[in-house]
Amino acid sequence: MNQQTTLIIFCKRPMHGQGKQRIAATLGKDAAYQVACALLNCALEDARSWPGPVVLSPGCEADRQWAEDLLLCECQVVPQCAGNLGKKLNYVDQIVRQQGSSRLLFIGTDAPEHNAQRYAEFNQLLNDNDIVLAPAEDGGVTGMGGRCPWPALDNLPWSTPQLGEQLTAVCKEAGFQVAFSSVGYDVDTEADLHRLLDSLAYDARPARQQLLQLLHVLLSKK
Repeated sequence: MNQQTTLIIFCKRPMHGQGKQRIAATLGKDAAYQVACALLNCALEDARSWPGPVVLSPGCEADRQWAEDLLLCECQVVPQCAGNLGKKLNYVDQIVRQQGSSRLLFIGTDAPEHNAQRYAEFNQLLNDNDIVLAPAEDGGVTGMGGRCPWPALDNLPWSTPQLGEQLTAVCKEAGFQVAFSSVGYDVDTEADLHRLLDSLAYDARPARQQLLQLLHVLLSKK
């Protein structure tokens, strides 16, 4: 078994006119697409600096080659199956564990505030707990880590304020010890972009600086 934590990034291929609809509604489709690309680059930046194995998990098999072309470093690509996010998580979790990984951390591409300190906190908590969740202020989560296979997740209320509470309950009902890292937030709306101006103001990582520059341009037009 691999005792290093494997970072699994759930990612969607940015498409003009698709995704980030709440941002598109106020800033336009072009801005939403640019933000989606910049957020993806932040997650890939984390992948390049990750000390353990990395798995990229695109939304479907058709995007396998796209995902394989994203990173210059060694990483594995495991496309998601059809179904809701819970079914996808169970599917990818099973595949990666069958290949020998025992500590898995799932993230998306919507939390560029994640940094080395946050990841270190997560890893430390994972040493002593079965499940570690990174709560989001909107009731969801920005990260999900486990040292054991997840219980069935397909019936949870994904993308709702009730997700975090019900995800915690399902894990505890399965007999797992659950811990929580620091509270963060996802980037879903224009208001979240304004918040990033402060969150990333002193973040020297190149992809974060590029995102910050983009936000200054986009938000100054309003």
